[in-house]
Amino acid sequence: MGTSGNIERRTILKAAGATAATLGLAATTGCGGNGGTSSDGTVTIRYSWWGADERAKRINESIKLFEKKYPKIKVKTDFQDYLSFWEKFQTQAAGGNPPDVFQNAVGFLRKYDKRGILLDLKSQIDAGNLSLDNFREGVTTVGEVDGKQLGIPVGSNTMALVIDKKVFAKAGVEPKPGWTWDEYFKALKTIHDKTKVAGDTGYHSIMYLYDLYLRQNGKAFFSEDGLGFEQADLTEWWTDAFNRVKAGIITDPKIVEQDKPKSSLAAGHGASEFTWDNFTVRYAAEGDSEYGLAPIPTTDGKNTGQYLASLMLSASARTKHPKEVAQFINFMVHDPEVGKIMGYDRGILASTEQYEAYKPTEAIGQEIAKYEEDTAKAGVLGKITPHPAGADTVEAAFLRIGGDMATGKTKVSDAVKQFFSEAEAAFQA
Repeated sequence: MGTSGNIERRTILKAAGATAATLGLAATTGCGGNGGTSSDGTVTIRYSWWGADERAKRINESIKLFEKKYPKIKVKTDFQDYLSFWEKFQTQAAGGNPPDVFQNAVGFLRKYDKRGILLDLKSQIDAGNLSLDNFREGVTTVGEVDGKQLGIPVGSNTMALVIDKKVFAKAGVEPKPGWTWDEYFKALKTIHDKTKVAGDTGYHSIMYLYDLYLRQNGKAFFSEDGLGFEQADLTEWWTDAFNRVKAGIITDPKIVEQDKPKSSLAAGHGASEFTWDNFTVRYAAEGDSEYGLAPIPTTDGKNTGQYLASLMLSASARTKHPKEVAQFINFMVHDPEVGKIMGYDRGILASTEQYEAYKPTEAIGQEIAKYEEDTAKAGVLGKITPHPAGADTVEAAFLRIGGDMATGKTKVSDAVKQFFSEAEAAFQA
């Protein structure tokens, strides 16, 4: 993801961080309808994604390079914020008019494959229009579902713990690889006791973090067709979190709401926050402290449950120009100049050509790259848990209901029952 929470999952689903500037259409190059062809043989394909203005600038600059190399292919662009993107996409897909190529995440693969929306890109790989060579190890499997290649990664990331280094140092807390959840929670209390700052901004409703915790304990958030854990598991997780909120060890959810769109970590109301590693740049931009990456706590001192998630490019099964779409995807994920332009905007660059072409000069970018390299060398990375159709709806419910639980709007027992009920309905939709 993520692919999927973080600025684009956790934060935007909380309706924070989305700006009015990201709504509506981006600057458009080319013209025409869904894969139209002009009289001179020029093809127009539609490309849609979610994100903010900076991402749009980088992508449009990359598209100029593509159109220069492929003058007979024009690209019509459309970008919006996360929620608006998927609302519009759902309408387009239902009307039989989805964009030819679009940004995607693992939580939506089975959902739209089930509806016949996604093109299996293996045919274009076999035809030589798209290559799966030269990707960083383990990245391409994120886009594989039931033997189909439904997405090609543009970047990868993994869950991490972002910390305020100054607060941790003041409290005398030093995160180390292999530290346990008990040690982490003890550290949160130490930070609160010594600095009067809450140790964490609120980990309890981050689906991808809970997935790691479950994986550490032999389970997972999802099975192939539903949830991979029981009500008793979630009751324990949310009860512990609620007690820590009441104790002041976790930032008061009301303060978190007041801090929006800024993160409570950047606002100085929390000392740590779980998110995707490449989103660390957010805190450096928002806050005035020093931020860094720390290891994920473990159950056994070894297994973190981590895996590589990814934003990816997918294609419509209805596109009239699969070859041109495949050539576009191939260019966007392999061209070194595109890698230099995009940087780590969508995660650590997925292909080796782009990864080697872009060398971050800022300290935070270098730390992000090192974090993923060290995590890979540690041998803890596993394969991402499969996401069944309806996973996106389930994630939103987990975030919303977990927030209600933390603020005391609903009892833990009622919150758990409500979540399982909504999850069951989402899987059956």
